[in-house]
Amino acid sequence: MATSIPMSWPHDQGCQTLTERGLAARLNYLTKSDAGYEAMDRAGAHVSPRTLMAWLAEERSPNKANLARLDAAYWDLRRRNVAADLKARLNNNGRGTRVEINPVNQGGVEQKYRRDLAPRSINVRGVWDRAVDAWMDDDQEELDAVWDEVLDLIGSDYDGYSFVSSVGWSA
Repeated sequence: MATSIPMSWPHDQGCQTLTERGLAARLNYLTKSDAGYEAMDRAGAHVSPRTLMAWLAEERSPNKANLARLDAAYWDLRRRNVAADLKARLNNNGRGTRVEINPVNQGGVEQKYRRDLAPRSINVRGVWDRAVDAWMDDDQEELDAVWDEVLDLIGSDYDGYSFVSSVGWSA
């Protein structure tokens, strides 16, 4: 049975646990390439080689602050490693990707003001590199700008899709 190590996850989602196996997986992923060490550096996980070796050998565990830094570094590296493939898939050799957009949930709107809005399906081209880069950089402003460009493709009922329940795509 794996021992749990307290772990504070990003975005204040409450205290979770990271198993020793999860920590080992993150450490192995981060230490397999120069990019992993760069991700740890960006996340502020600055430790001596001796400490890192002790963590990898499971002789010692990182403190709570370093666990959070390692988790941030892991997700930073994952995003960067996934980004190129994601851009290629979404751009689909210039053909773009068909996107289904579900309208805002009108549950809190008085019945007399609700509008009949169906899910919309559109083909989106030309914004995917910017969207993925903004996602990687956690740039909400740029993601909003990209979304505004996508909304221009919808035409009518623009405001019904400004705040959406979900967006799904397939390449």
